[in-house]
Amino acid sequence: MNTFMQKKETVDRKWYVIDATDVALGRLASQAATVLRGKNKPTFTPHIDCGDFVIITNASKVKLTGNKLKDKMYYNHSRYAGGLRERNAQTMIDRYPVEMVERAVKGMLPKGPLGRKMIKKLFVYADENHEQTAQKPVEMKVK
Repeated sequence: MNTFMQKKETVDRKWYVIDATDVALGRLASQAATVLRGKNKPTFTPHIDCGDFVIITNASKVKLTGNKLKDKMYYNHSRYAGGLRERNAQTMIDRYPVEMVERAVKGMLPKGPLGRKMIKKLFVYADENHEQTAQKPVEMKVK
């Protein structure tokens, strides 16, 4: 009996849409990362991008538990002296909800060329409207 190895030519990709309204950010990101990576399929192969496409809507209505709205910090650095910019989660959810969700999902994907290929299959929108209606995405509930 041989171990099954998926080939990149035979990958069957589906489209899923996740509504982020009142869903904890970490639960949303971990489920999206699982689908993007393809670990929800029986044909999962670690070295092949065999995941599906994920659309996340209502990113501005995602929920953070505890004191994370004021305590959780997001950092960027311009690589110049004194170029550190820090924002808390409340600022991120008010001004940049798409970036906040994208960062959470990206942090749960593998680092390197394969992870960079996987993150391109993620589409995040701040409201309920998205551009991928022609792909007929299937509604997915976050557990």
